[in-house]
Amino acid sequence: MKKHPEIQLLIFDLGNVIYDIDYQRTFDKLYAKLPTEKHAMVKEFMVSPIHMDLETGTIDEAGFRNGVREYFSADWEDDWIDEVWNSLLVDIPQERLDLLLKLKEKYPLYMLSNTNSIHFKIVEQVFKQKLPAGAWPQLFDHLFLSHEMGLRKPGEAIYREVVKTIGAKPESCLFFDDLKANLLGAEKVGIKTFHIDHPKALINFFGNV
Repeated sequence: MKKHPEIQLLIFDLGNVIYDIDYQRTFDKLYAKLPTEKHAMVKEFMVSPIHMDLETGTIDEAGFRNGVREYFSADWEDDWIDEVWNSLLVDIPQERLDLLLKLKEKYPLYMLSNTNSIHFKIVEQVFKQKLPAGAWPQLFDHLFLSHEMGLRKPGEAIYREVVKTIGAKPESCLFFDDLKANLLGAEKVGIKTFHIDHPKALINFFGNV
């Protein structure tokens, strides 16, 4: 990697770095179900304690669904809540998967994501469907998932735990994320970063691997 010759391993965020996501898809499903006077609640939900608690594993899936019903004062079925929640997951472009497979030949790869168990079930299914048979379990050396760790980006604690678990010097790690706040959190512990600011950013960064 000419841009960072000292880099020994790569850490990738999931959403909009590897897996395209679109919150508007979830918003639109909720808008269609809710009266106009409740529409302002939709985007506020994304930063609500219920959402954050699911991402840190503080509540389980049942607790989350009950929290959604209570938040919106709506008697929605579990399956519909999951459908709405997962609708923001768009797809993984094949060119990104091909890039990861090539990078795997040269570097240890890690995922670091603020995610939750409802989303990650779908994520795993898509990886398995789109990767060569048996490739998914070996693609990443470790999955650092917020709901399993009890920590979230951009808090420094999650980055310190990542570096500790990997057993690497922070400056030997390169972290890709689409949110600048998450990059700043990583930089505070010495991790090198790169901002993914458009859909082709990852592909363009590596060029012809």
